[in-house]
Amino acid sequence: MQWSTCSLLSSCNSKLWTYEVRKRSRYKPKGVRLDVMSWVQSGMKPFTEISVGTDVRIKNHIALEQLRMGLANKEDIDILVGAFNMMEGFARMGIGVDWSTEIREGQDALLSIARRGVQRDMKFVSTGPELKAVNLAMEIHDAQLDNCTVRQLEQALDIVKEDIIYKRARAINAA
Repeated sequence: MQWSTCSLLSSCNSKLWTYEVRKRSRYKPKGVRLDVMSWVQSGMKPFTEISVGTDVRIKNHIALEQLRMGLANKEDIDILVGAFNMMEGFARMGIGVDWSTEIREGQDALLSIARRGVQRDMKFVSTGPELKAVNLAMEIHDAQLDNCTVRQLEQALDIVKEDIIYKRARAINAA
Protein backbone atom coordinates (compact mmCIF):
# COMPACT_ATOMS: atom_id res chain seq x y z
CA MET A 1 0.00 0.00 0.00
CA GLN A 2 1.46 3.34 -1.05
CA TRP A 3 0.57 6.81 0.07
CA SER A 4 1.91 10.18 -0.77
CA THR A 5 3.62 12.37 1.76
CA CYS A 6 2.44 15.41 -0.18
CA SER A 7 -1.21 14.71 0.49
CA LEU A 8 -0.59 15.39 4.17
CA LEU A 9 1.03 18.76 3.59
CA SER A 10 -0.81 21.22 1.41
CA SER A 11 2.29 23.22 0.47
CA CYS A 12 4.35 20.22 -0.60
CA ASN A 13 5.20 20.08 -4.31
CA SER A 14 7.41 16.99 -4.11
CA LYS A 15 6.49 13.75 -5.85
CA LEU A 16 8.13 11.45 -3.26
CA TRP A 17 6.45 8.16 -2.62
CA THR A 18 7.07 6.07 0.44
CA TYR A 19 5.87 2.72 1.60
CA GLU A 20 3.78 2.31 4.69
CA VAL A 21 5.96 0.92 7.45
CA ARG A 22 4.55 -1.71 9.77
CA LYS A 23 5.52 -1.77 13.41
CA ARG A 24 8.17 -4.41 14.03
CA SER A 25 7.38 -7.15 16.45
CA ARG A 26 9.54 -7.50 19.55
CA TYR A 27 9.32 -11.27 19.39
CA LYS A 28 12.64 -12.90 18.65
CA PRO A 29 12.74 -16.68 18.65
CA LYS A 30 15.40 -18.37 20.76
CA GLY A 31 18.16 -20.32 19.13
CA VAL A 32 17.84 -24.04 18.71
CA ARG A 33 20.43 -26.41 20.14
CA LEU A 34 21.49 -28.76 17.39
CA ASP A 35 23.06 -31.35 19.67
CA VAL A 36 21.09 -31.42 22.93
CA MET A 37 22.65 -34.62 24.21
CA SER A 38 26.23 -33.33 24.12
CA TRP A 39 25.08 -30.10 25.78
CA VAL A 40 23.50 -32.06 28.66
CA GLN A 41 26.54 -34.32 28.98
CA SER A 42 28.95 -31.38 29.07
CA GLY A 43 26.90 -29.81 31.87
CA MET A 44 27.31 -32.96 33.96
CA LYS A 45 31.10 -33.10 33.52
CA PRO A 46 33.26 -32.03 36.45
CA PHE A 47 34.95 -28.69 35.89
CA THR A 48 38.35 -30.34 36.32
CA GLU A 49 37.80 -32.43 33.15
CA ILE A 50 37.45 -29.54 30.70
CA SER A 51 40.42 -27.76 29.15
CA VAL A 52 39.14 -24.27 29.97
CA GLY A 53 39.40 -25.10 33.67
CA THR A 54 43.19 -25.08 33.56
CA ASP A 55 43.23 -21.73 31.73
CA VAL A 56 40.90 -20.17 34.30
CA ARG A 57 43.06 -21.34 37.20
CA ILE A 58 46.25 -20.09 35.53
CA LYS A 59 44.74 -16.64 34.91
CA ASN A 60 43.52 -16.43 38.50
CA HIS A 61 46.88 -17.40 39.99
CA ILE A 62 48.88 -15.13 37.68
CA ALA A 63 46.68 -12.22 38.76
CA LEU A 64 47.17 -13.18 42.42
CA GLU A 65 50.94 -13.42 41.93
CA GLN A 66 51.00 -9.99 40.29
CA LEU A 67 49.13 -8.59 43.30
CA ARG A 68 51.54 -10.30 45.69
CA MET A 69 54.55 -8.74 43.94
CA GLY A 70 52.92 -5.30 43.80
CA LEU A 71 52.73 -5.31 40.00
CA ALA A 72 48.97 -5.77 39.61
CA ASN A 73 47.12 -3.65 37.08
CA LYS A 74 43.41 -3.11 36.48
CA GLU A 75 43.04 -6.30 34.43
CA ASP A 76 44.55 -8.40 37.24
CA ILE A 77 42.17 -6.87 39.78
CA ASP A 78 39.24 -7.47 37.41
CA ILE A 79 40.21 -11.15 37.14
CA LEU A 80 40.38 -11.48 40.92
CA VAL A 81 37.05 -9.67 41.35
CA GLY A 82 35.45 -12.07 38.86
CA ALA A 83 36.87 -15.10 40.67
CA PHE A 84 35.69 -13.81 44.04
CA ASN A 85 32.23 -13.04 42.68
CA MET A 86 32.03 -16.58 41.33
CA MET A 87 33.16 -17.85 44.72
CA GLU A 88 30.24 -16.03 46.35
CA GLY A 89 27.86 -17.47 43.75
CA PHE A 90 29.08 -20.98 44.57
CA ALA A 91 28.61 -20.31 48.29
CA ARG A 92 25.01 -19.20 47.68
CA MET A 93 24.41 -22.46 45.84
CA GLY A 94 25.76 -24.43 48.81
CA ILE A 95 29.27 -25.20 47.54
CA GLY A 96 31.67 -24.01 50.24
CA VAL A 97 28.98 -22.32 52.31
CA ASP A 98 30.81 -23.30 55.52
CA TRP A 99 33.59 -20.84 54.54
CA SER A 100 31.24 -17.84 54.37
CA THR A 101 33.15 -15.66 56.85
CA GLU A 102 36.49 -16.29 55.12
CA ILE A 103 34.89 -15.58 51.73
CA ARG A 104 33.53 -12.27 53.02
CA GLU A 105 36.91 -11.34 54.56
CA GLY A 106 38.66 -12.06 51.26
CA GLN A 107 36.14 -9.97 49.34
CA ASP A 108 36.48 -7.10 51.82
CA ALA A 109 40.26 -7.25 51.57
CA LEU A 110 40.17 -7.22 47.76
CA LEU A 111 37.68 -4.35 47.82
CA SER A 112 39.93 -2.25 50.06
CA ILE A 113 42.96 -3.06 47.85
CA ALA A 114 41.03 -2.04 44.75
CA ARG A 115 39.67 1.18 46.25
CA ARG A 116 43.11 2.16 47.47
CA GLY A 117 44.56 1.38 44.05
CA VAL A 118 41.99 3.53 42.28
CA GLN A 119 42.90 6.44 44.55
CA ARG A 120 46.62 5.87 43.87
CA ASP A 121 46.48 6.04 40.07
CA MET A 122 45.87 2.30 39.52
CA LYS A 123 48.76 1.08 41.69
CA PHE A 124 47.39 -1.89 43.57
CA VAL A 125 49.39 -2.83 46.66
CA SER A 126 48.16 -5.04 49.47
CA THR A 127 49.02 -5.19 53.15
CA GLY A 128 50.01 -8.44 54.86
CA PRO A 129 46.61 -9.26 56.42
CA GLU A 130 44.82 -8.38 53.18
CA LEU A 131 47.10 -10.65 51.16
CA LYS A 132 46.56 -13.46 53.65
CA ALA A 133 42.76 -13.11 53.35
CA VAL A 134 42.94 -12.96 49.54
CA ASN A 135 45.19 -16.07 49.42
CA LEU A 136 42.77 -18.03 51.61
CA ALA A 137 39.85 -16.91 49.47
CA MET A 138 41.64 -18.07 46.32
CA GLU A 139 42.28 -21.46 47.93
CA ILE A 140 38.56 -21.70 48.71
CA HIS A 141 37.75 -20.78 45.11
CA ASP A 142 40.09 -23.51 43.83
CA ALA A 143 38.43 -26.06 46.13
CA GLN A 144 35.01 -24.97 44.84
CA LEU A 145 36.18 -25.43 41.25
CA ASP A 146 37.43 -28.91 42.13
CA ASN A 147 33.99 -29.88 43.44
CA CYS A 148 31.67 -28.35 40.84
CA THR A 149 30.26 -29.35 37.48
CA VAL A 150 30.12 -27.18 34.39
CA ARG A 151 26.39 -26.62 34.95
CA GLN A 152 26.97 -25.44 38.52
CA LEU A 153 29.63 -23.05 37.23
CA GLU A 154 27.14 -21.62 34.74
CA GLN A 155 24.56 -21.24 37.52
CA ALA A 156 27.09 -19.39 39.69
CA LEU A 157 27.85 -17.05 36.79
CA ASP A 158 24.11 -16.43 36.36
CA ILE A 159 23.85 -15.50 40.05
CA VAL A 160 26.73 -13.04 39.68
CA LYS A 161 25.25 -11.55 36.51
CA GLU A 162 21.89 -11.10 38.23
CA ASP A 163 23.54 -9.36 41.20
CA ILE A 164 25.31 -6.94 38.88
CA ILE A 165 22.14 -6.21 36.90
CA TYR A 166 20.09 -5.52 40.04
CA LYS A 167 22.94 -3.48 41.59
CA ARG A 168 23.42 -5.74 44.60
CA ALA A 169 27.20 -5.79 44.06
CA ARG A 170 29.52 -3.37 45.82
CA ALA A 171 31.19 -0.89 43.48
CA ILE A 172 34.92 -0.30 43.73
CA ASN A 173 34.87 3.38 42.82
CA ALA A 174 32.24 4.22 45.46
CA ALA A 175 33.86 5.23 48.71
